[in-house]
Order: sequence, then C-alpha cells, then structure tokens
Amino acid sequence: MDILKKPVFDALDRMGIPYDVYEHPAVFTSEDAAAHWGDLDGTPVKNLFLRNKKGDREYLVILGIEKRADLRQLVKVIGDDRLSFGSAERLMATLGLTPGSVSPFGLLHPASPAVRVIIDTDLRGADRLIFHPNVNTSSVTISFGDLEKFLASRGNTVRYIRV
Repeated sequence: MDILKKPVFDALDRMGIPYDVYEHPAVFTSEDAAAHWGDLDGTPVKNLFLRNKKGDREYLVILGIEKRADLRQLVKVIGDDRLSFGSAERLMATLGLTPGSVSPFGLLHPASPAVRVIIDTDLRGADRLIFHPNVNTSSVTISFGDLEKFLASRGNTVRYIRV
C-alpha cells in the first residue's frame, strides 16, 4: 500500500468510517479525475488549497466539481483579504500533499491545524463524496456525515458557505 494512503485508511478505520477505494491512472485536475469517476457511487468534488494575500492564513475549499470558485466573492464572505492558490511548496509544507492530490485527508499532516476548511453548502445534500486519499492514483468515497466526523476529529475551523 502506498505510504501516503496508509495514514488515511488507518484514520478512517480508527474512527469507524466506512469507505470504498478505487484505483485509476494518475490525474492532476478534477476534470481529469471525472473521466474515471463515472461508475463511482458519490458526488465528485474538487478541493482548492488557497492562501490569503498576507500569507498568514490557508484555506481548503471543498466544492462540487461542476462549480467554479469566485475568489473575489469568497473573500467578501469570509472577511479576509485577497485569496490566491497556494504554491506547491506551501501545499507540501502545510498538508504534505502535491498538486493534484489535495483533499481533506491532508489535514492529517502535523502542520495542518491552522488550515480553515470551507465547504460549499450545496454538498450538504450529497450522500457520498469522492476524494483522493492523499495520492492522485486512487479515489475514496465516504458519506457527507463521515466527512464531518473526520473534520471534527482534526479540530480545524469549518465553515459552510455557498460557493
């Protein structure tokens, strides 16, 4: 088993969270991944790793794959200054991930407690969600309720906002 996936599966198992795993070729965007998710039981999502202008706050934004995040509008709603995508170096330092593998499971990384999580309110109605288990060659499905359980266990600030 890939050393990056094992901590994810161990954490889910420890918390009693059921999940399904699907292997696929490496994908680097949510659009690429969608080509392999056709038969999966779950709502495809994309995960954006963002930082504010000052560089003193990071955000993980989770939204449906069909949506585009309006960063200007998001700034107004969350009350921060300008947002931009975090660099590959910052992503590695904060979540222990590489571009193309961003997911809430990166919150298992020791440097992640300050990351603020924003979930699009439209996902609340989803039965199951599809994420990468810290690698872009697999996908995992878990229930929305179990995502909330996982996030609560990490202690990160979570906000629900219509993105």
